[in-house]
Amino acid sequence: MDGILNIRKEKGFTSHDVVAVVRRILHIRKVGHTGTLDPDAEGVLPICVGKATKLSDVIMDDTKSYRAMVRLGITTTTEDAAGEIIEEKPVDFDTEKIQKVVLSMIGEQEQIPPMYSAIKVNGKKLYELAREGKEIARKARKITIYHIAIRQFLPPNRLEIDVDCSKGTYIRTLCSDIGKALGCGAHMEALLRTKTGAFTLENAITLDQLQALADAGQTEQVFLSMDSALSDYPKAYTDIRARKMLLNGGRIYEPYFQLEPKEQTIQLGDIITVYDDTQKLTGLYTLVQEADKRCLKPWKMLI
Repeated sequence: MDGILNIRKEKGFTSHDVVAVVRRILHIRKVGHTGTLDPDAEGVLPICVGKATKLSDVIMDDTKSYRAMVRLGITTTTEDAAGEIIEEKPVDFDTEKIQKVVLSMIGEQEQIPPMYSAIKVNGKKLYELAREGKEIARKARKITIYHIAIRQFLPPNRLEIDVDCSKGTYIRTLCSDIGKALGCGAHMEALLRTKTGAFTLENAITLDQLQALADAGQTEQVFLSMDSALSDYPKAYTDIRARKMLLNGGRIYEPYFQLEPKEQTIQLGDIITVYDDTQKLTGLYTLVQEADKRCLKPWKMLI
């Protein structure tokens, strides 16, 4: 049972809760999630099963898409609705000004993670320190907001935004930053993850639906293969002469492989999905140059 489940996480579950439930439903131990969603957040949470757990960090690195409700005028300890109110300010609901501030958030930037987060400092999670009443300096992390749009203005104090962003982006911090730039403060009132890489909300299933499929012996129909999850990566097909090198996790030199698609420009350092002579996926490799030859260097074996 090797593949990825596109689970729609519901409110009240942690990502670890979802993993535990999937383990119980499928009766399999090797299960992992692909990045945490806060308990109050909903939406796409790919769950890797079996050998596909090796892809957890690959999927985690994919671009994420979110829909968030921003509540202007109220700042909280956690930057979301679960926290205690720190400050309340009047809101000047000037849509033109709000639009300008929201669009200014697009691009690469440094974001300071919130104290109420699962990031570890000296072996302890930040939210554990925050619950003890401690606040420590956090290093800013580079993140990228690829796209942001206001879906709807909801006067007198709310707006709904759609965001495409890089791994490691805290949407509640983004909401807080929007409030700071407007001078009234803000927090994230609700969050829905709509996409992670190839996984979208439209084809996600709930844990109850997974249980029903398991009861009917039909879980295989909702598993996405590792091959499908990696469909956006360029491919290399090896011939029979490379079989021993593949099995031993060695480098594969030209002319023992053929890159596809041929029309795509593939650069040195790119990650390539590699298939054996029977077109079975064997792993992820990087394309490197050694002396006068290009070769595929193992990065993550999937056999």
